[in-house]
Amino acid sequence: MKKKKKNRVNVVYSTNPDFQFEELHDAIEETLEPAQQQLYISLDRKNRGGKEVTLVEGFIGLDEDLKTLAKTLKSKCGVGGSMKNSEVMIQGNFVEKVYLLLTDMGYSKVKKKGGY
Repeated sequence: MKKKKKNRVNVVYSTNPDFQFEELHDAIEETLEPAQQQLYISLDRKNRGGKEVTLVEGFIGLDEDLKTLAKTLKSKCGVGGSMKNSEVMIQGNFVEKVYLLLTDMGYSKVKKKGGY
């Protein structure tokens, strides 16, 4: 019977006969309730060719839930955007509008970063 080697972490080969491989465990991360989420909204212009992007950071939960949040925010603002590394990027300066939308959706711990 072959052992599955896909879940091994950081070690390719060891000569130690007593060595135990560290293995990844698929932890199911649950999405926190909107009232428990600590979200930060900021405006970013760095490395974007002068274009402004509204960032929503700090979301804890499943990628599917983050996708639905990003889709809702993009459709309410009427612009495009993307989702990456638990961040939602909305094209343009929509800091105030996103703040109001998130508080209306039940996210009570929303903060603005960057002097807004």
